[in-house]
Amino acid sequence: MKDQKKTVIIGATPNTSRYAYMAAERLRGASIEFVPVGIKKGEVFGREILPIREKPHIKDVHTVTLYIGPHNQPEWYDYILSLKPERIVFNPGTENEALEELAKSNGIEVVEGCTLVMLGVGTY
Repeated sequence: MKDQKKTVIIGATPNTSRYAYMAAERLRGASIEFVPVGIKKGEVFGREILPIREKPHIKDVHTVTLYIGPHNQPEWYDYILSLKPERIVFNPGTENEALEELAKSNGIEVVEGCTLVMLGVGTY
C-alpha cells in the first residue's frame, strides 16, 4: 500500500454538489482514508460525519483539508491544531493568514491549494 495520508475533511457535508463531498469521493477513489468532520449530519460514502462541536479525537492524522471559510475558522483553531496533522490544505476560499501562521509555528506544513487538483495531478 502506498503512503497512507489519513485526511480529516473539516466542513464535510452529504451535499453532493459541494467541494467537500467531491474531495471525499476523490480521496476514496485514491484509497486514502478520510474522516469527515462538520456541522452537517449525515454520511459521506458510508462514513458518519463526526460532529465538529464535539471536537472528536482522531489519531494518526496526516492532512487536514479545510472546507470552512476563514470567518468560521477561529473557534476551531485549537481543535484543528490538536489533531496534530503533518499538513493543512487551505482550499480556495479558506485561506487564513492567522491560522496559517499558527500552523507553521506548530511545525505543520501549510498548503494553499485545491485538494481536488492535487489528487488529480498526483501531488497530494
